[in-house]
Amino acid sequence: MIPQRKLGPFSVSAIGMGCMPLSFPHDRDPDLINDPDRAIAVIHSALDAGITLLDTADIYAPSWNTMGHNEILVGKAFHSWNGSAEQKAKVVLTTKAGITREKDGTMFGISGRNASKHYLFRAVEASASKMGLSKIPLWQHHRTDPAISYEDQFENIMTLKEHGYVQEIGLSNVNAQMLRHAIKAGGTPAQGGIISVQNEYSPNYHHWADVIEICNENGIAFLPWSPLGGGRNFKRLGSGEIGAFKSMADNKGVSPYALTIAWHLAKFPTSIPIPGASKASSILDSLEGTKIALTSAEIAELDASCPTDTPINDELLDIAKLKS
Repeated sequence: MIPQRKLGPFSVSAIGMGCMPLSFPHDRDPDLINDPDRAIAVIHSALDAGITLLDTADIYAPSWNTMGHNEILVGKAFHSWNGSAEQKAKVVLTTKAGITREKDGTMFGISGRNASKHYLFRAVEASASKMGLSKIPLWQHHRTDPAISYEDQFENIMTLKEHGYVQEIGLSNVNAQMLRHAIKAGGTPAQGGIISVQNEYSPNYHHWADVIEICNENGIAFLPWSPLGGGRNFKRLGSGEIGAFKSMADNKGVSPYALTIAWHLAKFPTSIPIPGASKASSILDSLEGTKIALTSAEIAELDASCPTDTPINDELLDIAKLKS
């Protein structure tokens, strides 16, 4: 039985699956985006194994004019999965919006932010339609719009529940000041407010720990994205270039990736890592992390081995300057 964690009113598997890699070309598997059946099979493997949280976003797509590509995959995978009605009722689909795409079609062409009420209303309507849902279980605001005061855009975000297409609200890429404002204005999970925060966090990137402390204090689920370091640092973690994760994993007879998932779960009671996967073997290996127990001394050893000089994301530096 996979350990469960609280996500607002939901109880979900202690790790989820980040579905973004299924919608971007990869050097290792460039044909994947043209093979939706194979991509859907990866999601089915995660669901079969007991993972009950699938994370996507409207911008997860191979090009600017295929917005919703990943949402369509996730929706088709969920609805075509042969799980029972009881099993399906336990699955939480979460998506995000608020980022617009440029026409150059590359991942790094992601540019622009829009948190106007009109844009967000249209975005959640489109997401629900692409995923085949009458209501999105959890919708998270993807990135802050610098053209709108945080107070105004958060008010726009919270009206999505009234709009009828969103059951629960979460935030992504926020600092402590912004999260405190969201809690003050919208409430905690117990008050029907913010139930999740999705920020980057990994052995290589561990800024804004105060955000996680606020989540722990208020029962808000923390969903670390790129929990294994993302595409640029995934291999470095596996080769032992980042911290003591590989050496400790070798001693325990597990993969450094599974050990890293165990580290996330042991460090924070509200953490629900969402490792990305484009292969069934990857997400199943991450799932092994839920079985690994770490002592406080081992956690301290891993913490002490993490790099301390990783620069903060430039965009988040700009967010940090915003008034809330």
